[in-house]
Amino acid sequence: METSAAPAAVSDRNVRFARFAWGLLAYNLLVILFGAFVRATGSGAGCGSHWPLCNGAVIPRPRSVETLIEFTHRLTSGVDGALVLALVVWAFRAFPRGHRVRFAALFTLLFTVTEALIGALLVKNAWVVDDASMGRAVAMATHLANTFLLLAALTLTAWWGGGGRAVQWRGQGAVGWALGVALGGTLLLGVSGAITALGDTLFPVRSSAEAIAQSLTPGAHFLVRLRLLHPLIAVSVGLYLLLIAGLVGHLRPSVEVRQAGRWLAALFVVEIVAGLVNKALLAPVWMQLVHLLLADLTWIALLLVTACALAEGVPRVELAVGQAASAVPAHAGSGRAGWRDYVALTKPRVISLLLFTTLAAMFMAAGGWPGGGLLFWVAVGGYMAAGAANAINMVIDRDIDGRMQRTARRPTVTRSISSAHALWFAFALAGSAFVILWVAANLLAALLALAGLVFYVVIYTLGLKRRTWQNIVIGGAAGAFPPLVGWSAVTGDLSPLAWYLFAIIFVWTPVHFWALALLLKDDYAEAGVPMLPVVLGERVTVAQIGLYAIGTAIVSLLPFVTREVHGVYLVAAVVLNLALLARAFQLYRVPDRPRASSLFHYSMLYLALLFLVMAIDRALHRAGPLL
Repeated sequence: METSAAPAAVSDRNVRFARFAWGLLAYNLLVILFGAFVRATGSGAGCGSHWPLCNGAVIPRPRSVETLIEFTHRLTSGVDGALVLALVVWAFRAFPRGHRVRFAALFTLLFTVTEALIGALLVKNAWVVDDASMGRAVAMATHLANTFLLLAALTLTAWWGGGGRAVQWRGQGAVGWALGVALGGTLLLGVSGAITALGDTLFPVRSSAEAIAQSLTPGAHFLVRLRLLHPLIAVSVGLYLLLIAGLVGHLRPSVEVRQAGRWLAALFVVEIVAGLVNKALLAPVWMQLVHLLLADLTWIALLLVTACALAEGVPRVELAVGQAASAVPAHAGSGRAGWRDYVALTKPRVISLLLFTTLAAMFMAAGGWPGGGLLFWVAVGGYMAAGAANAINMVIDRDIDGRMQRTARRPTVTRSISSAHALWFAFALAGSAFVILWVAANLLAALLALAGLVFYVVIYTLGLKRRTWQNIVIGGAAGAFPPLVGWSAVTGDLSPLAWYLFAIIFVWTPVHFWALALLLKDDYAEAGVPMLPVVLGERVTVAQIGLYAIGTAIVSLLPFVTREVHGVYLVAAVVLNLALLARAFQLYRVPDRPRASSLFHYSMLYLALLFLVMAIDRALHRAGPLL
């Protein structure tokens, strides 16, 4: 069930106004790109230090290409100002006193004026061309923030002018705060991008390696040192936006929210790719403009997601995804929840094995003891990140959890914890995990933990779980992130062995989970979840388990083949794999519950012992790979 947040009918006059506003938004994007072109080509001093005149004249003589470029930019900006004034007049004539479109149009005018004043400040202080001062960097950051606010005001003017409903921030709970954080994070990302673009213009390099080397050089200019920060902020914000796009589309299931969410996710993925291309090509002017345009469009898409999700009248339901789904209204808690209920939200039994692989990977990376403090904080941060993912999963899956005997006592099903409080708890855990891992370890570890959370919630729970029996094959990768977190926490990078650990868990997961699915086949059938035994039957399932068991055995030997580990690991891995294959073969011959249970419980022991032996082997040979 999806609903629309827009009213059924809009007057022709308002339609014309909305079209004008959308057209003006498009024109503003062109003016913004032209301004970036002025900065990237070093044409900012084309009119000297004069403003609003150009070289002391209203219409200057084109002494140089730079003068022509700068004057043309000012001319297009002046036309934009006139169009914004027209927009305000039209808004006051077309809409009644106190209407939200009037306020949005006035803010559009305000930010248009401040945009021009910041441009004047840059010119008057000669913060143009080759100037690399802190003042210019601050002005550029402020300029970008103002540009985003201008786009926000203009977007809302167009949206509301076309019939979009008013935004209601109060009473939105965790969803409102989550969208607010997304807006703030995207604004921060834009500011960091503006500063990075300035550094690329002022300090060009001949290769990516040179850019990284300069960024890490002690005493380098602050614009150079900030080059590495922007990509990390981009990945962090991007992962969060993907989470928000999926989760808000689920919790506010209107057509507009889901469409805007799809655009937001798609635009940001394209923007990340464009950013990588921009870096690889050493930031040519045309690529900088493409990257900026995508950033602006992503910001607009996020604004529309927010406006649609928080609009008055949008249903606040938790809607199951898939044809067999049923709408489950958001519920209030019983008020009797205790700390045990909140711990239950994190699924501690599920996390225990994931956390063990995280800590074992730390020992492998260190070749021994990684340090008590680091071990403790990574364990805390890792648990929080996984617990946040599990708590969100319980909110999303509350409808099917209530139809399964194994999950019928979960706090979100019994209503001891409300949906809103469960989401607050999940976001608090996720935010704390990110900060803890960043401070105690490094940003890469925090990013990988966040990536695992997003993969589990968006790809597996929202995208695959109720749609295909391949859900665990693809979605199971979420459980393979913990060793990457542990390894990167120690080393700050990801070596081939770290990726082998990821691959082992990825291939092992179907063996482990499908054995459990055989035991819970009736539960999954009752809930309408297309797990492999339900869709294709037990015989196909045990055959697939056998194939993935063979794949697990092969992948588990790669660390020895690539000389990352030694004989101690080889002997243990062979023994463990023979036992795994024997149980898979026995299940294939007789696919009954006792053999499925035996394989399920052994698979957990198998993974734990495999990682333990690998950590011991690496500690016994602290020199690392064999010579």
